[in-house]
Amino acid sequence: MTLCLQPVETVAQQCLEIGRIRFLALVDSLDPLVDALYRVRRTVLEMLRDRGYVISDTSADDLGMTAAEFENNFTASGYSRDSLTMFKQLRANAGEQIYVFFPRDVKLGKAAVDDYKRRLTNEGVARAIIVLQGPMTPSANKAVGEMEPAVRLELFLENELLINITKHVLVPQHEVLSDTEKAALLARYKLKDSQLPRVQKKDAVARYYGLTAGQVMKMTRPSETAGRYCTHRLCVG
Repeated sequence: MTLCLQPVETVAQQCLEIGRIRFLALVDSLDPLVDALYRVRRTVLEMLRDRGYVISDTSADDLGMTAAEFENNFTASGYSRDSLTMFKQLRANAGEQIYVFFPRDVKLGKAAVDDYKRRLTNEGVARAIIVLQGPMTPSANKAVGEMEPAVRLELFLENELLINITKHVLVPQHEVLSDTEKAALLARYKLKDSQLPRVQKKDAVARYYGLTAGQVMKMTRPSETAGRYCTHRLCVG
């Protein structure tokens, strides 16, 4: 088995710059705010699909919605970010659900985080993504940390989601191994998970897939000699 470490931070920075350039080169017919949120929404839906949640590539409720349809809907809502809220179920287990929230506040405070916690607790949902316009207050950050492990809130800034970084030509194909697949990998090569190369939980691609400590990612890269080769990384942090 070939083990290789290749950080993606540089790639993530390149993707953010590409997103910034595209954002500045908007078509005249689309409002800049609407265009940005349309891109962010698409990336979130692709991220959920790649994590195994039920997302349709053709439905107008999901990835089938055009930019014009999104603009009409968002404008009709009075530019309400609450209208962008998503609720999705895992394809393999409908009992595992996730919310995606788009807060109205430019700087999210503790009161809003507490509201999300109450909603998630009341509905029995243990996971959510919050798409932020800007940084949170220190008290809000502390409140998010105190919610784990009962409730996990993942935080993304809007400008991190303007494009899907996993589509970058330099980012290999990624796959999150199940617990069974991880055990089989370790048994096959007579390894302990601590012997695998590591990836931080805050790594851009690890965040995209929502990895938690102990999970393993499989990466498949093209090879001129072997056709393709695979490496694996253990998520830590």
